[in-house]
Amino acid sequence: MTAAFPVEALAGLAPVGLAELVERAALQTRVDRKYLVPEAVLPALLGQVAPYAQALDIDGARVFQYRSVYFDTPWLASYHDAAYRRRRRFKVRTRTYLDSGQCGLEVKINGARGSVTKHRLLYDPRDGETVHPGRGFVDEVLARESLGLATGTPLDPVLVTEYRRATLLLPESESRVTIDTDLAWRYGGATLRLSGVAVVETKSASAATPVDRVLWRAGTRPARISKYATGLAALRLDLPDGPWRRTLRRHFRGTIAPATPAPALSPRPEQEASCV
Repeated sequence: MTAAFPVEALAGLAPVGLAELVERAALQTRVDRKYLVPEAVLPALLGQVAPYAQALDIDGARVFQYRSVYFDTPWLASYHDAAYRRRRRFKVRTRTYLDSGQCGLEVKINGARGSVTKHRLLYDPRDGETVHPGRGFVDEVLARESLGLATGTPLDPVLVTEYRRATLLLPESESRVTIDTDLAWRYGGATLRLSGVAVVETKSASAATPVDRVLWRAGTRPARISKYATGLAALRLDLPDGPWRRTLRRHFRGTIAPATPAPALSPRPEQEASCV
């Protein structure tokens, strides 16, 4: 069973509002480091970073529900670029903040030396499963980045993810940390849930953050995981999975059971991936 997010541990951190978080650490161009950690260690981790971390607080809430819809070409160009580790690649998604109902259409560009640049357009949440209203924005970003996708190439919804997120600000390094739990994926008629593990992601201009150092001292090293690519690889066994094979073997075990019709992401999953 998935453990509850350690809200009590978050309560021990000083609060920070959304406007200040964005002002101090928007980091639209950044270096990301991702870690897979057991949910059981989160209280200890938060306790260690409490002296120099603040928790995003909106009207007293510190954990928020997210839904992302990922779009790709009919031949999964975005996925294959990641699978074959092409240095420059793109990802297109909508992200809906379920607590507030706000939504954004995002284009993420992976560039040299592991840098990530995110372009974002405010979006109508009713359009969260289509790129059509924002297609001009997507084409403009991809053309400016010279990524070679022809204007008008179909971009269809492929994968849906949901998770709960807490966000930390590290003021001294002007960096951010996100902690995602209760991760769930839906592809076609199959769903997958990742139980008992959290994805901790540090986002900085380049240098390691204090959270990176705490994790390194504990023997935890960055993991290869992409919510889109790793989730799709777990659900589509016919796809190349080289970059995420170790993560898949260690954290995504079991058989994905098809379901018809495609179920909503609900508290009772068809399958839970086991974690070591």
